[in-house]
Amino acid sequence: MKFAVGSSNPVKVDAVERALARYDPTVIAVPVDSGVAEQPRSIAETVDGAVTRARRALESVETTCDYGVGLEGGVARYEDVPGRYLIMWAAITDGDRLERASGPSLRLPDEIAVRLEEGAELGPVIDDALGTDGVARGDGAAGVFTDGLTDRTTALSQAVACAFGPFRTPHYDGS
Repeated sequence: MKFAVGSSNPVKVDAVERALARYDPTVIAVPVDSGVAEQPRSIAETVDGAVTRARRALESVETTCDYGVGLEGGVARYEDVPGRYLIMWAAITDGDRLERASGPSLRLPDEIAVRLEEGAELGPVIDDALGTDGVARGDGAAGVFTDGLTDRTTALSQAVACAFGPFRTPHYDGS
């Protein structure tokens, strides 16, 4: 199976490879615009970014691929739950069907959330707060704020697995 991933970020490509390893996938990075803000700030905006990346990747790739995959991280609030959360979404399309799924969410520390409320982006805020460089291309906020119990690649791969599952099982329409 061939997958076009709507990003050149190696973490996102690795997440798809890990999640779908049992299918021996060919994964092609296709840099595309998400169509949303650099830092999505709601569930809807984050999902829209993932969907746009999946569709654009499948349409843009020069070689024929079976699926387009979009991955998008964002920050959001949940109704009746205090705090601001890191969220991750995946979208997968075969050109006809579209499936979406979320990865884990993680409450962000208050000092990080305050800076996000002021309009800053998560990756640079974490880099500034921790004195790191490029945390988003490594363990990400998920790795930093769980003491390595998970990381960005693992969290994104869970979203990919959940979005791809409906294509592989007979329990959904169109399977």
